[in-house]
Amino acid sequence: MPRLPAAFRRLQQAAVVDNVGDGAFAAAVPLLAVAVTRDPRLISLVSAATTVPWLLLSLPAGALVDRYDRAGLMWRAQAVQALVAGVLAVAVALGAAGIALLSAAAFALGACEVVFGNAAQAILPELVPAADLHRANGQQFAVTATARTFVGPPVGGLLFAAAAALPFGLDAATFAVSAALLARLPRRPRPPAAAPLGTAVAEGLRWLGGHRLVRTLALLLAANLFCYQFANVTLVLLAAETLHMGARAYGLLLAASALGAVAGGLAGHRIAARIGTVPAVLLALGGTVPAYLAAGVSPDAYVLGLLLAAIGFFSSMWNVATVSLRQSIVPAALLGRVNSVYRMLGVGLSPLGALAGGFVAHGLGVRAAYPIAGVLRAGALILALPALIRRD
Repeated sequence: MPRLPAAFRRLQQAAVVDNVGDGAFAAAVPLLAVAVTRDPRLISLVSAATTVPWLLLSLPAGALVDRYDRAGLMWRAQAVQALVAGVLAVAVALGAAGIALLSAAAFALGACEVVFGNAAQAILPELVPAADLHRANGQQFAVTATARTFVGPPVGGLLFAAAAALPFGLDAATFAVSAALLARLPRRPRPPAAAPLGTAVAEGLRWLGGHRLVRTLALLLAANLFCYQFANVTLVLLAAETLHMGARAYGLLLAASALGAVAGGLAGHRIAARIGTVPAVLLALGGTVPAYLAAGVSPDAYVLGLLLAAIGFFSSMWNVATVSLRQSIVPAALLGRVNSVYRMLGVGLSPLGALAGGFVAHGLGVRAAYPIAGVLRAGALILALPALIRRD
């Protein structure tokens, strides 16, 4: 099997560096939030602030991705993220980081991620041949999961235990290195935009609205991510208060999810090639339901870690199948805008999921959200079955 192009490997290197820092940040933020407050509603605000930008900014960001050089947008977004993470690291070191500052920093980082994430998915078909999209996406998700949820969280937990500011400083440094790598990607300026921004956004909306399969997958993504945030927003409280885990052990718990995600990224394209893209999507969706149901009654950290690994595996399989599908059927000139609509619908409910999970945990206990999320996911899959089966 031939090697993927050098430009893709540079993109992959940037993803590894960036996601190590993001993983450390993801482990450190809830630990810092728990040190400030034990109210699950306030903790959920930080998680919600990270995903709100997808609801507010995704559509204009998609139009920008189709109008301007995608590599340039990516490295500039990462440079701004380096600045934000650096300021947050200084504030944590000075003891000035409360829930309000954490939420503001999470929002700023999330806003940059909207631009970066849309551009990263849209640029991939420019870097690899169409026949290699499944393989490239599988490798990208595997290395991203390894760095973000296997390497980063244990490092973040260890650094936080040593000094609370260290994981945030690491995140700032990795953003800067990633920006430098992305600045070396080949430049492919977009053609001059003929339509106003609003018209360009409407074109993406119309395309997705008229494609039943992609529209169905977008709505399924919305349900999936709502349930993910709903269940996991208070995972740190489940680990700390119910299972009595420390900062280092919490990082290792997150790393268990990464083991499954890496396996799903590596195996996802092979599974899709063997059974078909739509059956792979159905398998990925169905596999998470029992894992969520069981996570709510997990007796110890080991069982919970195994269930999180299963969720990570099926989530990566879903990503490989659905992202490759969009990249192969959406016209290249519309890819940024269609992706932005898709992800706005998909991620837009995540803040509501995080807030709802916080209130459910406050009222019913930190275990309750997992089985509720499993039931909601099963219901969404049943509703989507007719469209998926007809397409297959």
